[in-house]
Amino acid sequence: MTQGVKQKAEMTEHKFKPIEEQLAYIKKGVVEIIPEPELVAKLEASRKTGKPLRVYLGVDPTAPDLHLGHTVVLRKLKHFQNLGHTAVFLIGDFSAMIGDPTGVSETRPPLSREQVEANAKTYLEQVFKILDRNQTEVRYNSEWLSKMNAEDVVRLCSHYRLARMLEREDFRSRLANNQPISVHELLYPLLTARDAVELKSDVELGASEQKFNLLIHRDIQREYGLAGQVALTMPILVGLDGRRKMSKSLGNYVGITEPPSEMFGKLMSIPDELMWSYYELLTDRTPKEIASMQKEVSSGKLHPMDAKMRLADEVIRDFHGQEAARKAAEHFQRVFRERQAPEEAPTVKLPKGPAKKLTALLVELKLAPSKTEAERLIKQKAVEIDGAIVDDPRKDIDLSKPASFLLRAGKKKFVRIVVE
Repeated sequence: MTQGVKQKAEMTEHKFKPIEEQLAYIKKGVVEIIPEPELVAKLEASRKTGKPLRVYLGVDPTAPDLHLGHTVVLRKLKHFQNLGHTAVFLIGDFSAMIGDPTGVSETRPPLSREQVEANAKTYLEQVFKILDRNQTEVRYNSEWLSKMNAEDVVRLCSHYRLARMLEREDFRSRLANNQPISVHELLYPLLTARDAVELKSDVELGASEQKFNLLIHRDIQREYGLAGQVALTMPILVGLDGRRKMSKSLGNYVGITEPPSEMFGKLMSIPDELMWSYYELLTDRTPKEIASMQKEVSSGKLHPMDAKMRLADEVIRDFHGQEAARKAAEHFQRVFRERQAPEEAPTVKLPKGPAKKLTALLVELKLAPSKTEAERLIKQKAVEIDGAIVDDPRKDIDLSKPASFLLRAGKKKFVRIVVE
């Protein structure tokens, strides 16, 4: 090798970080890399040639808003982007109208073109809170899937066996329970495999529950004469309840478009032991930094509440900015730690009149859904009047003369009552 060629090769390699460093960053929070040796080989070739890997994440816009669970895989795409590789965000505008059968026990109802297009627009607005807009390649799979004719679909299907498809757990359980499987559901992973072929991807990212689809995509790429991508899976984020997958339908989610103070309060409600996986999956902190913080908490140098406040601050900064995160922290400190009313506590004016039961007042002001729930809150010492705990469910509130007092129910509900 001549001196000039050698210098050029060294300059090319300096474009990317050493393989060990890249791999350590990529593996943070990852469930599985299939197969890891191939990823190492691809990274080595990329560093040697100076050509970035094409790494893609495909998302079907089936709902308008994203929650933190969706951002786990997005953040991994950002990690590849940070390392200098090409991040491809694929919007499954065609495949969303079919419906991914992953993890479902019955056929999904199809979405209309209008629903998909509206959802896709909001997705991009939210996605670019994480990814660098100027460095992200955005594609839509309708670019190629909508142009396929019957012959193209038949040829695609000829590359995969039905027996392999029915090995899928979702399908096996539905067959065992005599539940129907529509043919279009069998087509879904094959059509999305065409995405991988068209994008000529080196790596595809997905949640661990999407592993079956990712492996089909890899197989189909090979059938079309490509090298075959590496499949990288990320874990499912556990929801606020500390037990089940984060989901809007379960109510245990944090939406990334929610007000900062609401996000902050929700994140502070998670069990202490859960915050470490949140640090791993929702922040850019290194495993070493997270381990160091865990050590501080276990040794008593750092209170778990303060560690959780750092987590909430970092997550909110990503989506709403530093100033919003600061104000959300101040709001939480004032309302929950110092038990003061929020500045925006609503004021309700009540006319003078006879005394009213506290339980009835809580229901009337929508601080409790029922008198039974109001009684439960009072017995749990979760109701305060001007900072003083009320624990008698039979308590009457005097409304006979002008007065002003702050009523608190539970952790988050405050109302200032003005009797006039």
